[in-house]
Formats: sequence, structure tokens, C-alpha cells
Amino acid sequence: METRKYHWKKKEVDQNISLQLAKELKVSKVISEILVSRGVDDFASAQNYFRPNEKQFNDGFLMKGMNLSVDRLNKAVSNNQSILVYGDYDVDGTCSVAMMVRFLKHLKANVMYYQPHRETEGYGISLKSVEWSIENKIDLVIALDCGIKDFLASEAYSNENIDLIICDHHNPGEKLPNAFSILNPKQNGCEYPFKELCGCTVGLKLIQSYVNNFDLKLDFSPYYQLAAVASAADVVPLVKENRLITFLGLLEINKNPIEPFTLLFSKLNKVDNINLGDLIFKIAPRINAAGRLDTALLAAKYLISDSKENIEGLDKIETINDQRRKLDELITIEALQDLEDQAENRCTNLVFSKNWHKGVVGIVASRIIETYYKPTIVLCGQGDIITGSARSVKGFDIYRVLENLKHYFVRFGGHKYAAGLSLKKENLASFKIDFENEVGKYIQEEELIPEITIDSELSLSNLFEGVKAKETPKVYRILKQMEPFGVGNPKPVFLFKNLHVLNNPKVVGEKHLKFIFCDSQKLNKIDGIWFNSISFFKTLKDQETMDVVGTIDENFFRGNKTMQIIIKDIRVD
Repeated sequence: METRKYHWKKKEVDQNISLQLAKELKVSKVISEILVSRGVDDFASAQNYFRPNEKQFNDGFLMKGMNLSVDRLNKAVSNNQSILVYGDYDVDGTCSVAMMVRFLKHLKANVMYYQPHRETEGYGISLKSVEWSIENKIDLVIALDCGIKDFLASEAYSNENIDLIICDHHNPGEKLPNAFSILNPKQNGCEYPFKELCGCTVGLKLIQSYVNNFDLKLDFSPYYQLAAVASAADVVPLVKENRLITFLGLLEINKNPIEPFTLLFSKLNKVDNINLGDLIFKIAPRINAAGRLDTALLAAKYLISDSKENIEGLDKIETINDQRRKLDELITIEALQDLEDQAENRCTNLVFSKNWHKGVVGIVASRIIETYYKPTIVLCGQGDIITGSARSVKGFDIYRVLENLKHYFVRFGGHKYAAGLSLKKENLASFKIDFENEVGKYIQEEELIPEITIDSELSLSNLFEGVKAKETPKVYRILKQMEPFGVGNPKPVFLFKNLHVLNNPKVVGEKHLKFIFCDSQKLNKIDGIWFNSISFFKTLKDQETMDVVGTIDENFFRGNKTMQIIIKDIRVD
């Protein structure tokens, strides 16, 4: 019996390639299977994977519109024209603004920056910002992480002879806005080989191309750091160039962090071993909170300045983040209560309240999926137009569904797993029906069951083979070199079959279960921790053996270092 409604799926790999790679790299079959499943199938690709470096960057001039963009930016810098850096109010957009402003200040350009207010202006290039640009005599606007569907604003800029460079990564429509140039690897005719960049990294490609074109000397450390945070927060697949950028960014954050990150981690009492989880769960929520509950300009200003006096800005961001956390928890509870009353046979979740804050509905949508695993939309708003966020489950393209329903939307944009939308409140009831029906046309029953993908089977004897006391197993040392882990390069998940249980599981921290496992000969032992699993205590009590799926990690406790399994699911006979 499975203790949770998870489907266990083993990754299939070509065993001949796996065995050949194991031989070439002198690694175990367990490691070679993991590598092959990630497209690392020969010595050269393994070398690139394990040794990321700046030589692996793609040539930015392969991106459609890059020549035009570099020339126009150079003209603005050389002639001291007024440049406006414009960015979305989320983490990707805010990091984009901070990165581009830092670069232009380095060039001693005449630069200003602008981010729309979520409540009063909404997503994208607002018409209010066009008026602001005219009043401030702007010559060139660089729009980051937005713009690909902002037809009215682009036309308004064109009418005022203000040039617009769009650096975006969202899916373009059939029609493109009237801009001076567009950088988006997803646009038709773009030969750039990697299509999954976030908005900040599209901006980074513009900076790289400018520097290379004019043979400038530039320390890229601050730009890699900001692009890494943006990539982590925007949940782009951590493969190829995204993995390279995240790797380099984390390297620099640990070696030579920009002052805003130094201050933040000092405040959190974490000064070393910064990892991807820290970017996602410590930096990103604080940047996001400013744009969600106040103005993203607070976070942009904080990220742009390297002054130690910046601590005042951080204190304000911390206060806003505390408010965001409380709102997030409250609204999630209310939304889950609403869903309890909805029909169980629905294949979607859709909830609305006029009292919810639209700054946190995207977070709430993700929280709902953790409980009710279905494509989800959370809407709010007190006027005639209501707005919200859509989130999807693994493998299901919610953007395609919403494209088919775009006749409902006043505004809409996004990608496969996440989207933002606005519609008339009077159409909510019919939209809810059509959303359910449209998802029902495409979604497969198995897509509504969370899936655990298993990289390889691992026994305790394989894990601890040749390991002396207090040594770290070789398998784990190699896994550490595969970081950073994320979407597209997930932390390897192992199946441990027929583990013997020493004593009953122990309840720790009120809602977690801790185990001590061993093999049948009791030669090798390992701890296991299963978070938020107290409801399974009775099921697992007195079980002598079980199959366990999880990741492996090191646990440091009172000066002792031991291996442990971070359990994802358990199956018992």
C-alpha cells in the first residue's frame, strides 16, 4: 500500500549508454543512470555539466534583434540620451531593473528606472509610465521581463518618438508590438539556441553582447548574482545556460556578494554555504513582497545600492515580508475552506473573494495545489474587473487552455505553468464552467495524481561501499557536484527497496516522523526523516520492512555528521 496518493515512476534510460558512460567516467551505474536521464551521455557533455564556466555561454548576437539593440543602446550612452529602465514588479523584473541600472551607471549613462504599481497600473508597460516618460524627456526605454504583448504602450511610445527595446521571455502572440527592437528567444525567426531564459537573463545577454562588441572590461559578478536569483525565483528549467548562470551566481554570492545580499544574509545569521534554496526561500520572497504589497521600487532601490546605509531599506522590506507571510497564510486557509464545498469530481480549482489581496494570489494558488492537486486559479477584486493568477500541475500546459479562453480576458499573459489574468466579474460564473470544461478536454487522469520520478534504485550496501568511519560516501560527493538542483535538474530521487526498520518511527517536532533503517544483515544503518507525515504514524507503526523513496543528504547534529534519507513517500506490504 502507498501511504500517499503518489504515482511512482522510474526514469527509463538506455542501459548501453549508461554502462558506457559509467566506464568512461569511472563512476557507479547509479550515477551514470542519473546523468544519462539528464542528457549527459558522453565524456564531453559530462565535462560541461560538472565544470560550468563562462566559455559555455551562447553568443548573444545569435538572438534576433541583438545587433539593433546594442547599436541603439550605444547611441544613447554615447550621446548622453535619457534612458529609462522599466521592469515588471516580480523578482525577475526587479532583479532585471537592478542589473541593468547597475550596468548603465557603470557606463556613466543618463539612467532612470520605473516599475508599475501592481494595484494602480497592473502588469506590463502601463500607459501611465508612457506619460511619465514624456514628462521626463526619455529618449530610450529598455523594458525587461515584460512588453511582448504591450501593444498600446509600444504604439504610444512610437508616436512620441521614444525608442523601445523589449527584453522579454514570455510567449509572444502572432502579432508583435511596435518596438525599436525585441529580444525574446521565443519569437519567430530567432536562432538563439536556448529558449528558456528568464527576463533578467535576456537582459544579461544584452549586457554581455554590448561588452563583447566594444571589448569592454567588466566584472560580471553582480550581474550573475542578480540573474541567478531571478532564474531561481522564476522557476525556469535549470539546464544548459540557466544552470550555468545559477552556478556562477551562487559561486559569486558565496565568494563576493553584493552589499544588499551581504546585509540580508547577515540579518538572517547565514554568512556562508548559500545555496539555491536560500535564493528561493530567503531572497526571493523579500524582493517579491515589496512588489506585492507596496512598490517594487523599494526592492529595486535596495538591490541597486552598495551602500552599507542600505540597512534601512532592508528593514522596510522585512516588515512588508512579514505582512505578506501573514496574508498568505490567512488567504490560503480561506481558499481551502471554499474548496471543501466544491464538487470532488472537478478537475480544476477556482476560487474568488473580493476581500483577498491580489499581491499574494499567485502564492496562494501554488499552496492550494499542494492540497488539491489540480490546475488552479485564484481571483480577487472589488470592482467590475477582477484579477488573479493561474498555476498548473506538472506536465499540463495551462497557458494553452487560457489561450483558448482569451475572449474572456481584459488582460492575460504567462507561460506553461503560470499565468496572470483579468476578466469582468459578470463573466466569472460562465468562465468557471468553461475553464473546467476546457481543462477537462486536455488533461489526463494520471496528470491529476502527483508523480514521484525515481532516478535510480539504491541499496545501503551500494551507498556505503568502501566508506570508512566519518567519511562521506562517494555517491553523495558526486551528487554535490551536480548542483544547483531545480526544475530540469532536480535533486536525484532514489528507491530503497525492502529497508528494515529498527524500532517504531519516532514523532519529532509534533508532525514529522523519524526512522532508523538498516539492510537485512544490519551491516549498514541510515536515518530517515519524513516531514509533515504524522497522519501516517498508525499505518507505519510495527512495520518491519518498507520501500522508501527519497533523496539523500548529510545531517549535522551536535558536531556529528551522518547520512539521512529525506523521505518523499513510503510503500508497505
